[in-house]
This record gives sequence, C-alpha cells and structure tokens, in this order.
Amino acid sequence: MFQSFQHINRAREIFGVIIKYGFEDLVTSTSLKNLLPRKSRFTWLRDARPVMEYTHWERIRMAVEELGPTFVKGAQVLSNRPDLVPEELAEELSKLQDRVQPFDFSEAKTIIESETGLLIEELFSKFEEKPIGAASIGQVYQASLRTGEEVVVKVMRPKVRETVAADLAIIREIAKRGETYFHRQGLLNPLDVVDAFERTMRRELDYQVEARSQQQFRKYYASKRDLHVPLVYEDLSTSNILVMEYVKGCKVNDIAQLREWGLNPKEIARKGIGLYLTQIFEHGYFHADPHPGNILVEPNGTICLIDYGMVGRLMARDRYSLSGLFISMGERDARMAARNLRNLALDDEVQDLFTLEYDINELIEDFADIDVGDSNMTDFAERMQKIISTHRLKVPGDTFLIFRALAILEGIGKVIYPEFNTFEFVKPFGAKLLRQRFAPERIWQNLSFRVSDLDAFLNRFPVDLTEILKKIRQGKLHLKLEQEDVSKLRESILTVGNRITMAFMVVGLLIASAIGMKADLAPGALTESGIPYLSVIGFSLAAGLGTFLILGMWIKK
Repeated sequence: MFQSFQHINRAREIFGVIIKYGFEDLVTSTSLKNLLPRKSRFTWLRDARPVMEYTHWERIRMAVEELGPTFVKGAQVLSNRPDLVPEELAEELSKLQDRVQPFDFSEAKTIIESETGLLIEELFSKFEEKPIGAASIGQVYQASLRTGEEVVVKVMRPKVRETVAADLAIIREIAKRGETYFHRQGLLNPLDVVDAFERTMRRELDYQVEARSQQQFRKYYASKRDLHVPLVYEDLSTSNILVMEYVKGCKVNDIAQLREWGLNPKEIARKGIGLYLTQIFEHGYFHADPHPGNILVEPNGTICLIDYGMVGRLMARDRYSLSGLFISMGERDARMAARNLRNLALDDEVQDLFTLEYDINELIEDFADIDVGDSNMTDFAERMQKIISTHRLKVPGDTFLIFRALAILEGIGKVIYPEFNTFEFVKPFGAKLLRQRFAPERIWQNLSFRVSDLDAFLNRFPVDLTEILKKIRQGKLHLKLEQEDVSKLRESILTVGNRITMAFMVVGLLIASAIGMKADLAPGALTESGIPYLSVIGFSLAAGLGTFLILGMWIKK
C-alpha cells in the first residue's frame, strides 16, 4: 500500500515528529499508521516544557523546525501565501529561519571542481574556507578570481536534491491520505499547497534559474544609476554553483554606517521604496525578498539588491487593477476598490457584492484617519488578505509577495525614520500607471485586441454551430449537470418519502380499525369489551408506528 515511499525510515521519522507534537490523529486516523513501528516511543517535551502547552500553530512551526531544511524552506514559502494556508498558520510560519550547520569545505571544493572541471586553485587566486552564510539549500563563500575580481560563490548542499525529492514524495502522500484531516483544520486544498511548494523548490534547486533572473534584472534596470544588480559570471556558474560579483556595502538599516559615509538615511529609504515601486508598477518584474540582508547600500549611496531566488511578476492588467485598488482606497471609494479587486482576481466566487464593498469600506475607514506614524502596511495587508480569503477571490500568487515586500520595506523605512508611510509613496506610481492605461495608444491597442478577438469568434462560430447541430441530429449531444451535495439531497428526499409513507400507513390502520368496530361480527371475533380483535391489532400497530415516526422526527430535528 505504501509502494510510493522509497525511503521508509525517513517516513517513519517524519511521522514520529508529527505524533510528538500532538498531531497523532493525522497518522493514527489514516492509513499512514501502517508505517509506524508498534513500539515507537517519542519525547513529548520542547525546551523542558510539555509540547501540548503550546498553541496548535506553534506546534506546527516547531514540528517543521525539527523535520529539517526541506520542511523549513517549504514553510517559509507558504508563509507568503495566505491564500493557501490559514492566516494564523502563515503568521507563525513567518517566524521560521534557516538554522542549519554548514557542510565541510572539502565537500564544497569537490562540488566546484566536479562542476567546472578545473581545480579550485585554477579558478580562484583566493578562496575563504569559512562560509559567510549557510542556508537550507546551500552556502556562500567569498573568493577572488585569477583575474583579480572579488566574487561570492554559492554552492548547493551535497545530495540536497535527493533529500528534497524524498521529502516531497512523503509530503504528497501525507496530503493525499490526510486530506480529510486537513479539511477539518481549515486547509481546504492540501494538494495545491504541495504543488506550490514543489514548483518553488524546483526553482530553488537550480542556481541557473537564479542566475537568469539576476541577469534579467541587470538588463531591465541597466539605465537606473541608483540601482546596482551584481554581475553573474555565467561561464563559471552551473545548476550547483553560482559565481557573482562581490558588493562592498552595508545593510540598508545600518544607520550609523550610512551617516559615517555622509549619506542621509531618509533619502536612502525614499530611494529604496521608489526603486521597488518602479519594479512593481512600471515593469511588473520585482525582487520579492527585500529583507535588510538582501538590500545593501554602497558608499556612494547606490542601492544593491542581492539574492534573486525569489522574484515576482505581474501582467499589465494586474498592475492596472492593483494601482486602481490603492488609488480608489485612497479616495475612499469602496465600490471602485471592490471592482478593482475583482478585476485583479483570476476567478472569484463573490456571492454578495454589497458585503464585499462593506468590508472594504470598513478597512478604508479604519486606515483613513490614522496618524502617519501609526500607519501599518502589515496590518493593512493582513486585513486585505482576510477579505480576499473570506470572499473566495483567487488572485495571482505574486500579489501576496507584493503585500509582503511592501510590509517589509515599511518596517525598514520606519526604523530609519518614524514618519515613513508606504501609502504616500504608492499613490503617485498608481496615478501614473492609470494615466498610461487610458493613454490613446493604449486604448487603440486594446481596441485592436478586441477586434482581433471578434474576428476570431466570427470565423470559428459557423464551424462550432455546425458541429453542435450535427451532434443533435446524431443524438450524441449530452448535457452534464452537476449538483453539489446531491447525495444529501437524495437522502433527504428518501427520508421525507419514508415518513409520508409511514404516516399514510398509520392513517390507514386507524381508519380500517374504526370501520371494523362498526362491522357485524361473530361473538368469537370480539374482546370482552365488545371491540373486534382486528381493530385492537390495527390500533396497536398504528400507535406503535406513530410513536416510532414521532421519535424519529424528534431525534433528527
């Protein structure tokens, strides 16, 4: 039954951790229990405290930490997707950090030499053996090329692909066999979650993908003098190693260093948010992980973005809808905001548009009169994500990356100066984008697209109509109707039918028994009180069936 599990010991280890943190019903109430040894024993303490004293969501986060790098990386991905996981879980998973031991330099050296076909001494004049950073997928070293350029070298962890592949197979099996359990926990689409995680991990496990993203950024923003995207040495990079330019700078929130270089931290903050909003609203191609460690400031004030493992993309229509959403909310127009939010959605199941407008209006009023220093993009993003989830709007996943990026940037900005307000920076970008949307050339482009669509429809329509008529003549046209909860409807109809039938039987017995009492029967067919035996039997059956019917209705409400 568990042929898909190629690593049975790893599967048992995972289930052991699941049980340790109090989620034993996921295993014991499903067929997964067949993988657990009967005599397994688990430690039920975390930091000298019983694990059951932690909250439900804390225990999930702690279980993920103990399960290792694959699960930590997946949880970090899901923390940015509140459309896939409950809000409370996303918040808890956002606390996860990579805590992994660096692997030996000898292993890194072996990987570099096998990937390039050259000795490390032939590639680099200097190579620091101690890594400057270690994460779940790989670790980073500082080095110098033989030509003198200073570089950083990212090296993939040994056998990380095999480990991730095995863990993904187990995770998918858990999602399949525990689907009912996950539904009860508020996770309605566990397989969609696994799919999203798997797509992200495939990108993370190939440094060539990151290299391409970084090179695309260099081309997109080559004219931006205040933005530096490090050069990638493509001839030295492979899917397992990534060699790029080393950048000398400080973290964007290192105020003391900025001032020592004669830079104004407020101007740096304004420049940083401006660059990000340009990426989002003008190009639709943006760096999606702007934490302080990934935003460096060079001594001349140039901002440098590093780590392009997570990038986001927005189509033009999505950028227009997103900018329209921000502008209409700034103008306190809940109806227009609701329309833009629905335009942003790939699909929606909004049953009550008035309720959606009311929820957005409540959000607008809560944030409209708040002091600048108290404004909070994180709270705004969480409220907006809740509205999206409540009204079952399926928006592009990168929309949540934007909310997250803006929240991180606001946090950085407020460290530098408290008056920082993300909304004030967004407005001019949104207004500019809307002007572009209604520019004559854009209108003409949309009109041409509509005419092209109409032409395609008119060309296709006669053929489709002929095909439909042909199927009707041949009796091959079938209509497929789907009814939600049809089994419950069938059960209800059968129950009502049975009760009506029983009621008719009770009435029939009462009438027949009453008529029997008027019949002229022989003395032997009567009781001592003169009532026919058949009438007594009929009344008794009617009483019994009637009592059974009433009790059944009362029990089932």
